[in-house]
This record gives sequence, C-alpha cells and structure tokens, in this order.
Amino acid sequence: MPDEPTTDNASLLQEAADLFNAAEYMQAHEVLDELWESTSGPSADFYKGLIQASIAMHHYKLDNVAGARKLYSGHRKYLAPYLPAHLGLNVEQFLSSMQSTLGAALRAAPGDEERYDAARRPRMELARS
Repeated sequence: MPDEPTTDNASLLQEAADLFNAAEYMQAHEVLDELWESTSGPSADFYKGLIQASIAMHHYKLDNVAGARKLYSGHRKYLAPYLPAHLGLNVEQFLSSMQSTLGAALRAAPGDEERYDAARRPRMELARS
C-alpha cells in the first residue's frame, strides 16, 4: 500500500499521534476522522483503524470497558493489512501496545477489569522523516 501522505495529511497524522500520546483520545479521534473522510485510497482503512483504537482507549480511560471491548477487535481488523508499518507508524508495535494495555481488562469478568493506568497507555509513535 504505497500511497504517500500529503504534507497536510502527514502533519495531521502527527497531530493525531501527539493527542493520542497525551491521552486526549477524543481529540485524536476528531483529527483522524478528518483524515479518514478526506482519504479515498488504500490508507482509508488505516485511519479507520486508528479512529477505533482512539475511541477504544477513550472508553477505557472513562472506565467503560464494555465500550472499549466493542471497538477493540475492529481496530485490529482494520490495521492488520498495514503490518508491519504504514505511513511512518510501526503498526506491529502499536497493535502490541494496545493489546498489552487492554488485553487483560477485556478478558476479565465484569467488575474485575483492570483500571486505566496512564503510565501503561499505548503510544502512537511515528517515524520522523
């Protein structure tokens, strides 16, 4: 999937990553949504996967594990075709960090879920060009 982002798209993706990394998941979602709506090529599902990851983390941060659970498998499905990396994001590392953060909480019985821990949150690290 060789499409290269425009300069504007690259800066918006960096903005979304910065917001995600600051645990501002809803704001990251808004920026990613703008990217997704303006993309009709191979990267559209990539942005959709990042949107779902952002909203899953937003729900988890608000202790809504059921909401996070609903979006967890979707983000993995949308991002899998972009392994190992796409548009500067190490997708493999990102998916691993999402699983590390959310996996145990999503497998736990209701009421026994691990709480959101900002120190253990996943990061969306983009390679600098």
